[in-house]
Amino acid sequence: MLPSLPLLLALPFLMAVAVAAFPRSSRSTAAWLAALAPLGGLAILGWLTPAVMGGEIVRSLVPWLPQIGLDFALRLDGLAWMFAGMVLGIGALVVLYARYYLSSQDNAHRFYCYLLLFMCAMLGMVISGNLLLLMIFWEMTSISSFLLIGFWSHRRDAREGARMALVITGGGGLALLGGVLLIGRIVGSFDLDVVLAAGDQIRASALYPYALFLVLAGIFTKSAQFPFHFWLPHAMAAPTPVSAYLHSATMVKAGVFLLARLHPALAGSDLFFYTVSGIGALTLLIGAWNAIFQHDLKGLLAYSTISHLGLITLLFGLSTPMAVVAGVFHILNHATFKASLFMAAGIIDHETGTRDMRKLGGLRKLMPFTSALAIIASLAMAGIPLLNGFLSKEMLFAEALTAGGPGTMRTAVSIAALLAGVFGVAYSLRFVHDTFFGPGPHDLDRVPHEPPRWMKVPVEILVVICVAVGIAPALTVAPVLHAAAGSILGSAMPEYSLSVWHGFNLPLAMSAIGVVGGVALYFGLRKLINLHGVENTATGRNVFHAQLDTISALAMRLTNGIANGSLQRMLLGLVLVAITVAAAPYVANPASPNWTAPQPIPLLGWALWLVMMACAVATLRVYKQRLLAVLLVGGVGLMVALTFVFLSAPDLALTQLLVEMVTLVLMLLGMNYLPAQSGPERPRWRKRRDAVIAIIAGAGLGALAYSAMTLPPNTMAGEMLARALPEAYGQNVVNVILVDFRGFDTFGEITVFGIAALVVHALLRRTRMAPEQIMPGPPIKLPVPADLAQIMFPLTLTVSIFLFLRGHNAPGGGFIAGLVLAVPLLIQYVIQGTASVESRFGFDYIRCIGVGLLIALLSGSASMLFGVPFLTSGHLDLHLPLIGEVPLASAIGFDIGVYLVVFGGAMLMLSMMGTVKPSRTRTARRGEIDLQRRSARTGEMH
Repeated sequence: MLPSLPLLLALPFLMAVAVAAFPRSSRSTAAWLAALAPLGGLAILGWLTPAVMGGEIVRSLVPWLPQIGLDFALRLDGLAWMFAGMVLGIGALVVLYARYYLSSQDNAHRFYCYLLLFMCAMLGMVISGNLLLLMIFWEMTSISSFLLIGFWSHRRDAREGARMALVITGGGGLALLGGVLLIGRIVGSFDLDVVLAAGDQIRASALYPYALFLVLAGIFTKSAQFPFHFWLPHAMAAPTPVSAYLHSATMVKAGVFLLARLHPALAGSDLFFYTVSGIGALTLLIGAWNAIFQHDLKGLLAYSTISHLGLITLLFGLSTPMAVVAGVFHILNHATFKASLFMAAGIIDHETGTRDMRKLGGLRKLMPFTSALAIIASLAMAGIPLLNGFLSKEMLFAEALTAGGPGTMRTAVSIAALLAGVFGVAYSLRFVHDTFFGPGPHDLDRVPHEPPRWMKVPVEILVVICVAVGIAPALTVAPVLHAAAGSILGSAMPEYSLSVWHGFNLPLAMSAIGVVGGVALYFGLRKLINLHGVENTATGRNVFHAQLDTISALAMRLTNGIANGSLQRMLLGLVLVAITVAAAPYVANPASPNWTAPQPIPLLGWALWLVMMACAVATLRVYKQRLLAVLLVGGVGLMVALTFVFLSAPDLALTQLLVEMVTLVLMLLGMNYLPAQSGPERPRWRKRRDAVIAIIAGAGLGALAYSAMTLPPNTMAGEMLARALPEAYGQNVVNVILVDFRGFDTFGEITVFGIAALVVHALLRRTRMAPEQIMPGPPIKLPVPADLAQIMFPLTLTVSIFLFLRGHNAPGGGFIAGLVLAVPLLIQYVIQGTASVESRFGFDYIRCIGVGLLIALLSGSASMLFGVPFLTSGHLDLHLPLIGEVPLASAIGFDIGVYLVVFGGAMLMLSMMGTVKPSRTRTARRGEIDLQRRSARTGEMH
């Protein structure tokens, strides 16, 4: 049973890859592939249902980073089962709905990829058994929802809504991370079972208030609670399938899920009670009141979603066992009727061309079936009897009347609940009346009609659930509700009844008052004011942008003060910070170094270091002669490489030599960007200041290097030497450290290297020389160097492969081999130009970087299939005919990724540096772009 949870989590990701792998397939094929993820997930969930409903917690555990308490732990209890079912069930309906909603101009494959990535993130979050793992998936939901909300990137409102959602929820995610770390510090573990069992310990800690407020900040931002609620209406710029999925059952429910998940650990204090219930009540009323005055169908639904999320938050804040049951129940009810309403609004928009209720009306005659579905779902939202919303609203009224705390608190909660009932009926009535009744529609560019048959099926299914739960809750939703609420309350689970009729009581009277008051409020407002003429002011949006503008202005002022374009100032700041950080420990705890007696230096060593010093001093003397200065700096690097040879460090020597060669070419190419004339001479005092700082930094670095080289042999280096062969199956300890012992660091480094290459590509792909910098005449032809460069390529390719294959047991490896392969190609770029080289070599450097990172990730992750940590090495001895025994370590796969990233990244950066040249066309000289002259490999202009 254990592998089922990883498969449940992996299905959406695998199907997203499958959809992306067939970009030319039909829309129906993409939809079927996407639907396999939620349908397959529902099958797995169904298989696990008997165990979960029986009270069992299904678990899966793979050690990941146990040193920091992070394990890939998955945990499926009743609450996680309920949310996973919502994510998968409504996800399957959204996939079907989107098949008919998206236009032919929309990229359906990209949409389904984003949707499945979000589905994977939500599933990971709800079944995580480790708080740090939950945080990873939490942030994945923010990123993937940003992509979904901004799917129509050609629209400004979509870009703005996506950015606003990312900033608000991303900021809340940072706060949540702080809260999670504090909880881990209090409890001593991030394991969810341990945290949930440590509620008394957490509440008794002095860090509890800080942890609580940080966690609540993450919850409130995600679930659009006051004062962070304003991002949700602007997220309505997303396609309606996105709104139906994210803002009914998934993204906005992530916050209340975490509130329910951590309820046993955080609830039970007055601070929790007043903060959560107070914010919930405010959000409940603010959202409901604003929903009445919206003109956009999705805008009304967005504010009603804010209100219902406030209702759920209020119930969890009250913290009584029945309030928790009611909160869980309303999570289910709201997901069903709100998803159906969003889809109905999308159908109306799809068939009429507008969501503006001022242009709609009378659609019950033109779209009778859709109208009936939307009206039933609206009545469920209003809490009308015999529909699911009525049952949880009754529970809200009952809990409000028995709320804890002083009497004034009980009165305030009861009034808030009653007002919310009145407002809920009013905005539901406006949704129905202004859309389906009255005169209209008018000013439409098409004749409305019913949508395609299968587009209505998801709405029909959800409306049937609303009716079924409302009529027979004990037969439909009772087992799910009992399992989900029981996983929160445990032994405190109360006895309750889901009967439709509880007799004449005060909650029923409040429901009746809410219905009558809501009808009176809506028609009263229609008589008193012109609802269609109300102008809605986006106060939250204006405050958000004002804050962003203020932060941007401060950042710009700080940037201009520090990074004003002066490379000298940046280097000065960097060196001063490095000196300060390095010297701080010695200043705090002064101690004289315990250096051993120096060994005598052979004559060769003195010769190397004298040449190195001579090159360094000469560079300072001839710095105005750029070419000569670059060559002298190259001489310093060459002497460093020979020093490594002298000190018996062949791997470092090879790396230094190749990096020096590539850097020399880079600096020569970079001269294209330098002004023809150097700036004015700096004052003498600044030269002296810089000399003093350089001497201090160099002396300190030299002292650190000497201290490291004179350490006793029984250090970490000795441990690495002892463990390299038996544990990582390699004799070259330097390569073993890179691809095994510190492989995760190496993966991060090649990722940064690839990103840096892509940034250089993005910055330089359209860079042009100014007309006055163009050298007259045709390019100088160098036939002999060009021929030699071509002859070198197969030889260096052979050397590169040789160095790569021997790297695990002798000097070499992926990094060195990648640079070896890059050198001859770089020479050809310099001598023959971009067009000539790319016409003969079919390298796509950007794809090379991506493939390399993917290979490194997959090869490192493969070890997790065998229950061992990421990038753990394996070993295999192959016996081949004629060749004999060939030892292979699994780290070679990771090294292939390093090889491709280093080669692709180096070539992408340096080829871009070498392609900044004048265009032969006048349009390019004037700064215009000729799209027909773009390189097929790197995208730069010829």
